[in-house]
Amino acid sequence: MTVTTDSGAPTGASPAAHVPDALDAARATETLPVPETLPVPEAAQVTETAPEITREAAPEGAPSGAPLAPPRLAERARELARNWPEWLHRVRLDPQGRWYQRLHQDAEHEIWVISWLPGQSTGFHDHGDSAGAFAVALGTLEEDRVRAVRSLGVGEARSFGPDYVHDVRNTSDAPAVSVHVYSPPLSSMRRYDLDAEGRLVELASESAEDW
Repeated sequence: MTVTTDSGAPTGASPAAHVPDALDAARATETLPVPETLPVPEAAQVTETAPEITREAAPEGAPSGAPLAPPRLAERARELARNWPEWLHRVRLDPQGRWYQRLHQDAEHEIWVISWLPGQSTGFHDHGDSAGAFAVALGTLEEDRVRAVRSLGVGEARSFGPDYVHDVRNTSDAPAVSVHVYSPPLSSMRRYDLDAEGRLVELASESAEDW
């Protein structure tokens, strides 16, 4: 199990609150209820595969292990986001920073679920040579592309090619949960900040070994 700070750097396991088993309330409000006191469960282990996540066959004519195109990644992310009752029990809420867990990984793609408390964000970053997509399962998220900001609600997805730079954040007053799919699996990322003139400036580079 790993968690990440708002800067996005993995920090290892830390106390995190279990999402309450209140699916009916969450389904009605499309937000996660937050208990008055947050129980601290035993840290979960990162799983490379999950029983409810099945390996998707490559498109006809594509070689095994070939990267999936962004539209297909978006379709996959939306499908998993729609089926959130099947995996919501895995999710934790961490007041120290965004929480994430890998649900699946193979040669073609990997799938992550991320929870966001109000105010938590990724900071500007890219995804190296990987294409990707993310879909909102519960709550709302905001994507900042430096010169354009877009709000995404339940069921909405965003897909992109390699070297795509964005900042994703929860600017609402309720928790959010999202599904992220990358192909090929992430091997590197770069982090950025904005200079005084609003231009991206690279701050750091990370590899898979860093997280």
